[in-house]
Amino acid sequence: MSDRFDDWKAPEIEHGKLTEYNWMVQHPENLVLGSHTDIGAFTYINARHGVTLGREVQIGAHCAIYSASTIDDRTGPVVLEENCRIGTHSTVMPGVTIGRNAVVGAHSFVNQDIPADSVAFGVPAKVVRRVDRD
Repeated sequence: MSDRFDDWKAPEIEHGKLTEYNWMVQHPENLVLGSHTDIGAFTYINARHGVTLGREVQIGAHCAIYSASTIDDRTGPVVLEENCRIGTHSTVMPGVTIGRNAVVGAHSFVNQDIPADSVAFGVPAKVVRRVDRD
């Protein structure tokens, strides 16, 4: 883990208001925020039906995470497991789980589960390989 997280503390989160790091959560009472998470500026999280961010999750700037979709009326909790990484400008739809150590490339649209230890990207996101642990 990077030294920049040595003094990590959970930010104050208010419904519909930017945090001190310029990201926003609607329904923060349904957000589980793991320690040492890193969420990029201007990311939006709709936690109406539950969003769980595991320990050491990284989410790039300008991402959107939805537990409810008004386009297709889909709802469901979103789970980003420990140490997964989501590239900038990506969207995660309701009911999706992204596994431990998975990496989602920038500008991806994630509408189905991504297994642990895998790399996925695209519109829609598809798994392209396993994470190289070396």
